[in-house]
Amino acid sequence: MTSVRVVRVPVLPLGMVNCHLLLGPKGCVLVDAGLPGSEAKVRRVLRQHGLDYADIRLIVITHAHIDHAGAARKLRKLSGAPIVAHAGDLDYYEQKKPMTFCATDWFSRLFLRTGLILRPYAPFTPDVLLQDGESLDLQPYGLPGRVQHTPGHTAGSISIQMEGGDAMVGDLLASGVMLGGLLRTGRAKRPPFEDDPHQVADELQRLVDAGAQRFYLGHGGPLPAREVLRHTRALRALPQRPLHTCCDRHQAPVDG
Repeated sequence: MTSVRVVRVPVLPLGMVNCHLLLGPKGCVLVDAGLPGSEAKVRRVLRQHGLDYADIRLIVITHAHIDHAGAARKLRKLSGAPIVAHAGDLDYYEQKKPMTFCATDWFSRLFLRTGLILRPYAPFTPDVLLQDGESLDLQPYGLPGRVQHTPGHTAGSISIQMEGGDAMVGDLLASGVMLGGLLRTGRAKRPPFEDDPHQVADELQRLVDAGAQRFYLGHGGPLPAREVLRHTRALRALPQRPLHTCCDRHQAPVDG
């Protein structure tokens, strides 16, 4: 089996915002692009492993929030690597309509008031646009795994499942007090924003059933499968709400 290392790129300290590099013997895949201006942080970690932008063979954007997609256009230009994402978030990547945010707790609502998550970023059109039911084999990029649609956090959320048991799931779940790695880093929690917790539970269960053992997150983590399963049970215990609604919906402005 091809050996792949998962390397965290700290966009903000203490695991508050993470990107990840998947390093294989034939190059690497970047999972998420961080906030606008994160390209230097990606390069710093690349160089620690004897690599540079040109070694990135693919950029996977797990969803359209600014802390995951903010530097995508710049990193594509610097690396020449194509971007893969899902059509469910396309209008947000292209900044054609305002993104909505369903806050999950008091901290999320406080964070929304700062306006940081609401800022626009440089729009882009993904080079590979997955549709519902489609997946992308990573073997042509030197890695044994697949990119697949895992909606629930946003309509277009995607994840990577590697053959060795690693799963890169963006914001399907988080860990740590507030956000990231201050305390309780080994305990799963809902991310600050989440469209449909019941759908998230279904996708997490499906990943575990398919062999995922370690879950790498955009905020905090990583987490073992047993803790992810505990979290899925907690999500299923939440009240079911009407489809495409949430109790605290906010919109981000469109750039331009």
